[in-house]
This record gives sequence, structure tokens and C-alpha cells, in this order.
Amino acid sequence: MKTILSVLLSVCFLVSYSQKQYIKPLRHFMQMTAPPPKETQYGNNPKAGHYVQADDAKIYYEVYGKGKPIVILHGGIFGSTYEMYQFIDSLTKRYQVIAVSTRGHGKSELGSEPITYEQKANDVMAAINAVTKDSVIILGFSDGAYTGYELASKYPNRIRKLIAIGATELHPGLRDFAFDVKQAIALDTAYWNQQFKLMPEPQRLQEMFTKLGNMYNQLTLDSAFFQTIKCPTLVMAGDKDAGNPPQRVVHTAEMIQRSQIGMIPNTTHGVFLENFNAVWACVVPFLKQ
Repeated sequence: MKTILSVLLSVCFLVSYSQKQYIKPLRHFMQMTAPPPKETQYGNNPKAGHYVQADDAKIYYEVYGKGKPIVILHGGIFGSTYEMYQFIDSLTKRYQVIAVSTRGHGKSELGSEPITYEQKANDVMAAINAVTKDSVIILGFSDGAYTGYELASKYPNRIRKLIAIGATELHPGLRDFAFDVKQAIALDTAYWNQQFKLMPEPQRLQEMFTKLGNMYNQLTLDSAFFQTIKCPTLVMAGDKDAGNPPQRVVHTAEMIQRSQIGMIPNTTHGVFLENFNAVWACVVPFLKQ
């Protein structure tokens, strides 16, 4: 009986392990079409993946290409490194790309402390320091863009340029950030089934949602903060982004000393997923300057 039980447990373990490793092809949140079968699985690529210890959490990141370093930061809550695949594909032709899975997302641990942008910036800097001592360019979307703002403010000597997509000024009461796991899973069950297999602590997803919501609802990013950002900054958004309307995009850029604005028509918050060519047309000249 013990032998039979041992075999059954071994089989269950192997099946579980196999499922955790083989989750191709990846998809981003609310993806409408299947990705090409040979596309690199950004966020779950053992050939390019690494871990770094950042305070109370292990942070996962991947490195691609050669050249000057550029850091890619995905969105929060529903975000993943994979959603940034078009940027990574395009940038690795000329740059060394460091794609970070932020804490609580993908293969990165959540940690035990409350989430703050100072903490998230420190996480990213730990990954940067593990790869290079050079200054870097940051390209961040939504939560990743807010982390980029914090990096540019806190580490001015290490951040050469910043591209911030879908992230503008904030103050308590401006928006209500409340996230529920059951509602999230109902929106895209296939996506979350994949993420659960990647996450080291999938049972803590609601905790991550709550921690991020608490941070967002208490956050103030105003002129006093944005004036601390000295590097060239491209502030971008879709003109139909409900959380970042054009007036707020312009006002945010006006508070940053060396800013440019990229507004993409007929797109919402996921602007680069809706019209990557238009976004890329704004990014390229900014990078070349």
C-alpha cells in the first residue's frame, strides 16, 4: 500500500511540475487572438531568466540583446512581461533589454512589506545593478511608468531617459482603485490560469491586489514630485484612456522640466497593444535624440 501511495504521489508531482513548466503559448490579459507559436515567451524564458534578491522578495527578470541598456516595466494588477513583447522584439535589435517582472507579478515574489513605489524602484534597481553599472533608459507602462517616475526621481544619475505610457498625476480621491480576484478571473480565466502557474505564491493574489489598491488610493504625485525628474521624459497615452485623459497627460508633462508628449488617437489605456506602430513612431525619434 505504501508503495502504491508513493507511486501515486510521484505521478501527481510530475504532472504538477510539468504543468507549471509547460504553459506555452503565453498570452497577455484580454488578448483576443492567439500569439504566433514560435514567439519568445517573455516572462517565462529559462534561457534569458534570472533572479535577484531585493529586500524581502526575489525579483525575476530577463535579459535580451546587446547595446545600451533599456529597462522594460509592464503594467500592474493585470500586467505581465509578456504584454510588452512588441517593445522587446523591436528594442533587442539595437539595445540590451532588461525586462523585469515586478513584485507579485509573474515569477517575482510579493514579499511581506506594504507595496510602495520606492520599494518597486529599489527592486528594479537591484535587477539593473545585477546586469550593468551603466545608466539606463526606462520604458514603463501604467504601474511600470509610475515606477519609472520614481526611478528617475530617486536615481537621477542612473536614468538617462524615461518613456512613461499611461501614467499621469495622482492624488487621493482622483480614482478609486479596488480590485477583486473573482472579478479579475471572470474577465479572463485563461490568462489567470497561466499566471497562477508562473507565480511562486498564487494564493496571495488578492493580497497583492489589496496592497496595490491601498498604495494607489493613498498616493500623491503632484508638481513637487514631477519637478524632481530631470531626465528627458516622453509622456504618452491614448486619447481615449479614461484614467489618463489628454488634459491630465499635458499637465503632467508640463510639470516635468524636459518632457515631450505623445498622444495616440482612437486608443485607450492599452495604447501600444491597440496601435503599436503609432506608439513606436513616437518612441524611435525620442530614443535617437
